[in-house]
Amino acid sequence: MWLYNIAIYLYGQLIRLAALRSHKARCWVEGRRHLFERIEQTIDRKARIIWVHVASLGEFEQGRPIIEQLRKEHPEYKILLTFFSPSGYEIRKRYPHADYIFYLPIDTPRNVRAFLNTVNPEIAIFVKYEFWLNYLYELRRRKIRTYIASAIFRRNSIFFRFYGGLWRTALETFETIFVQNEESKRLLAELGFDNVLVTGDTRFDRVAEIARQAKRIELVERFKGDQPLFVAGSTWGPDEELLIPLMNANPTIKFIIAPHEMNEGRIQHLIDQTAGGAVRYTAGHEASDLSQVQLLILDTVGLLASVYGYASWSYIGGGFGVGIHNTLEAATFGLPIAFGPNYKKFKEACDLVSLGAATSINNAEELSRWFAPLRDDSELLQRTGRTAKEYTLQHQGATKDIIKTMLPQ
Repeated sequence: MWLYNIAIYLYGQLIRLAALRSHKARCWVEGRRHLFERIEQTIDRKARIIWVHVASLGEFEQGRPIIEQLRKEHPEYKILLTFFSPSGYEIRKRYPHADYIFYLPIDTPRNVRAFLNTVNPEIAIFVKYEFWLNYLYELRRRKIRTYIASAIFRRNSIFFRFYGGLWRTALETFETIFVQNEESKRLLAELGFDNVLVTGDTRFDRVAEIARQAKRIELVERFKGDQPLFVAGSTWGPDEELLIPLMNANPTIKFIIAPHEMNEGRIQHLIDQTAGGAVRYTAGHEASDLSQVQLLILDTVGLLASVYGYASWSYIGGGFGVGIHNTLEAATFGLPIAFGPNYKKFKEACDLVSLGAATSINNAEELSRWFAPLRDDSELLQRTGRTAKEYTLQHQGATKDIIKTMLPQ
């Protein structure tokens, strides 16, 4: 533990150094300034609190169905939501279904004791893979009921290494470990854990709700008109370099690209390289005739999930970097999906590939070969999209099972 605590201390110092140049690191540091004062001034000490912790925006989307179902079924509790990363907190700090929203104080023994003394949760829920050793140790010592939801374990993770003893001990904190698949349950059984339930991934419940609540977007409707639409979500530079020749080779098809980060240089590059003309969403209301423009760049947040509802095909970015982004938002609308090669850590992406609803591509030529038959064969397009949608429908229900286990009626 002393090595772990030294590493945590050094991590905090490195973030402070990075804050001199990095906006994200600066948000991380500034968001934790006077954090305990704000927590103490805000938290109702008499409230019964369920604490939900997520790393960032992706894990928030997994935790969100749990929060909203708890709100409906158990209004006697207040919901405390914490984030580790600015990319989650800064976007969702005004999320209306949580009573309190804060950054998570960095995992030192002193911070952990101060946080839990103030918050005093009845139940703690960690989402997917947040394993902070001091928090888990103190929750265990205080006998606070603690769970992890939508977790997934792999043979090469630290729990199964010879030096992973502290992390294996940390798993003893959880009253129940809710996992996504049977493989995770089998691996945990090898470590002696029998308090494991395979409930699946709560994101399936979330994307079903997204599909039910999809917004009508008048500007997208004007842009699309009667033409078919291809939507590329959460793209990075390497993704966009493949999409440009696809657009230019298919001038009768409309495209929407939603960059993962609003990099002005990349946005301008897309505008310059699109032969059929391009416009930013934020400038679209001023455009005189959107029907004459081939590419709409979604340079805003909060619309992508609804935009998929207008599409016939989809591409998910991130597969040429650390890993692909959310495929389920596209799948729930019944869209064939393509993405880059780095997808194998994502169970749903592997499942969709094995079912034929998604395809991994390595270059522009492979993207074109995937797209052409889906463009030219309407029956193939419908069959592929139906497979994607049915997959999302078959995997709903994790949220209900988790809450029923934590808080039986």
